[in-house]
Amino acid sequence: MTPNAPNGTHAVGTNDPRERLRTAGLRVTRPRLAVLRWLTRHPHATADQVATAVRRQLGSVSTQAIYNVLNACSGAGLLRRIEPAGHPARFETRTADNHHHLVCRRCGRTEDVDCVYGAAPCLSPSTTHGYAVDEAEVVFWGYCPDCRSSATAPEDPSHHHEEGRS
Repeated sequence: MTPNAPNGTHAVGTNDPRERLRTAGLRVTRPRLAVLRWLTRHPHATADQVATAVRRQLGSVSTQAIYNVLNACSGAGLLRRIEPAGHPARFETRTADNHHHLVCRRCGRTEDVDCVYGAAPCLSPSTTHGYAVDEAEVVFWGYCPDCRSSATAPEDPSHHHEEGRS
């Protein structure tokens, strides 16, 4: 993994989805191509958002087929699945670095945050318990600009100290 890699960086060295699928050992299918292309332009999308977009493009595609594509591509390292607590899983094509995420507590909007300190992993645990640590996953929680501007957003984030999150 490469720290501080630019947006859109992929684990497989090409941006061409056909070549990425072949290199990962996956068959090139219309649903797989549609999913990869759409997620490249719309990172952090949920499975439902992907399904809606792919159906608009290809017509009838089952929800199970979309989940199969997402799982196969995630398993092959073509997609990264992130699971912010209390929000649906989201998928992105940026897989070749150790970046992190900002997640809005209210709407779930998710943004990338580059790893800015040292080599991957950015953080070192106080003890490894014998593990060979090669990645750190960090989620920063808060309120996006749109939710902050709404009348009901709290002004002071210290009001939302939940166990394990601040």
